[in-house]
Amino acid sequence: MKNFITLLSFILSLFVAGSLSHGQTKQSIPHKQVWDGKKTSFHGFDQYNFPLEGIACRVVVPKKIADGKPWVWRARFFGHEPQFDIAMLNRGYHVVYCDVSGLFGNKEAVNRWNQFYNYLRFEHLFSDRAILEGMSRGGLIVYNWAAANPDKVAAIYADAPVLDFKSWPKINPTILKVYGFKNEQEAKAYKNNPVDNLTPLAKAGIPIIHVVGMADKVVPVSENTLIAEQRYQKMGGTFKVIRKEGIGHHPHSLKDPAQIVEFVTTQGQGSANLPAEKIVGRKNFILRGDFMNSRIRFERKKVGHVAFIGGSITEMNGYRPMVCDMLEKRFPQTDFTFTQAGISSTCSDTGAFRLARDVLSKGPLDMLFVEFAVNDDQDGQKTLQNALRGMEGVIAQARKHNPKVDIVMTFFANQNILDHLGKNKNPPSIAAHTKVAEHYGVSVNHLAQELSDLINAGKMDWKKYGGVHPNQYGNTMCASMIANSLLDIWSKPIAKNTQSKAHPQVSPLDPFSYVSGRFLDFDPIEIDKNWKKGIPDWPKENKGKVRSRFLGAPFIYANQAGAKLKVKFSGTAIGAYMLSGPDTAIIRCTIDGKESKEIDTLHRHSGFNYPMTVMFFNELSDSGHVLELEILKNRKGRIRDGGEALRVIHFTAN
Repeated sequence: MKNFITLLSFILSLFVAGSLSHGQTKQSIPHKQVWDGKKTSFHGFDQYNFPLEGIACRVVVPKKIADGKPWVWRARFFGHEPQFDIAMLNRGYHVVYCDVSGLFGNKEAVNRWNQFYNYLRFEHLFSDRAILEGMSRGGLIVYNWAAANPDKVAAIYADAPVLDFKSWPKINPTILKVYGFKNEQEAKAYKNNPVDNLTPLAKAGIPIIHVVGMADKVVPVSENTLIAEQRYQKMGGTFKVIRKEGIGHHPHSLKDPAQIVEFVTTQGQGSANLPAEKIVGRKNFILRGDFMNSRIRFERKKVGHVAFIGGSITEMNGYRPMVCDMLEKRFPQTDFTFTQAGISSTCSDTGAFRLARDVLSKGPLDMLFVEFAVNDDQDGQKTLQNALRGMEGVIAQARKHNPKVDIVMTFFANQNILDHLGKNKNPPSIAAHTKVAEHYGVSVNHLAQELSDLINAGKMDWKKYGGVHPNQYGNTMCASMIANSLLDIWSKPIAKNTQSKAHPQVSPLDPFSYVSGRFLDFDPIEIDKNWKKGIPDWPKENKGKVRSRFLGAPFIYANQAGAKLKVKFSGTAIGAYMLSGPDTAIIRCTIDGKESKEIDTLHRHSGFNYPMTVMFFNELSDSGHVLELEILKNRKGRIRDGGEALRVIHFTAN
């Protein structure tokens, strides 16, 4: 019992005293957030104005960003009565805007907001859920987008909002046009205004607060807010109305927005009975091996190379710096090198192809932390077979590089993963990664199962955890589970005769796994006059946003139908690690002059230049091959308009 208390005290000291302050002196620093566009000022805060697919957008950045990157999404009349926005900026929230004026919350407006959400969520790692702010007719887009995306909303603050355009004395003629109504009678018969579509919001438990002037004749309270209030509360939802007696449509908001701020920052933000360090247990960390190899290096040799590879959860300053802190405090005399190899949006297949460049090239590897369960599930939507081939490629290459390397594989969570686990089922990504971990004797930190168990037991919820990109609480849960097990097995002295030893060698689970995954050099690739090799002139390339990490990177690229290239390689697979932007092409790939296939390289997130790996052929004979690639003419019927461009960061082979 005494040992347990000592261990627990040590773990608590790690995450209370220094979990987020880990020094970066010997650690690769993730690329900084860069906002494009014109920089201006919003009440003393930096504001960036930029287009996204031709739509005017704004982001106001707080001076100190709050944990989890929370944000307020303002609809319409940006800057008018900004008291609430300023108060939230002072609390560390971003405030953002995407122009949907003149659309009155129709499908086009919702689609614009979907693109902007995806951009902020995937490119800048904003919190999964936004606080929506709608003023006057801004209520239409706020509520319509929330009804279409209830899982992406933390709370709604609406101010004298339009919730039923039929309540206006005369329907705005623009509404007839943008909604496609033939006449005013058809608009009057419309049954999908916000007041008619509250059920999705209530089911999602979205807390709502309105500020209204009870003498409002422009947007009558009795025909908008009061109807919504009665219906929502009847559904069991939280709906608060601040009534301003004798006040009309103006002035909006409150001179002191404290009541609004208090509501949106306390309602529906999640709850837990215990601190993150104490709420996690031991059963969902599957320990395989004793981690003696890494301990011997750290303790006897006084050196250690620890790498982290994964997607945005690894790239963000979440669980990774917490684990680094734990290792440095456990082994204070050790000269550590920490390699940060997380790249947002990338999956395990990309991980297998870039492992040599991003991790193994940095020197002998002693310990590796891996996470790709979420990205394989939601970004790549991988089948079990594809998720297995990628993860096995990562693990097998690491063990080939150093047969003694100790590995921890973590399963993070998204809503789909939690839904599966709640039904005692594994989604394909976790099922595949579990097989690899069992086969190679890799320890698994099953954070997703731990979270699912706690939610089912009523001890915490998804909001408290922080969403797909965990907040400090969720990341501390993860790091605590790792620390609990590793510090426990490292708690006893090492016997003098203890020696490190290689992990057992095993054959691949799948003969086509990417165990020899690699990037191909550009130089031998044969290109015609339509292709270029080098750094693209991005401002002129396309309208899609580009992450800062790729702005200075060389590509093989072309943007004309008929452009051809030829790649000679050896192995069983060929593909490309590329950026899929809004003008991305359909291509024809031919292998050895025999088999051809057409591949549409658009991604559902191609509104910006989205990094992904596309495999052209992956079950070839293990021999020499020739790939011929041609860009085809654009055509209708794709998931979005697309174009005739292909921008390859690296061709990939196995």
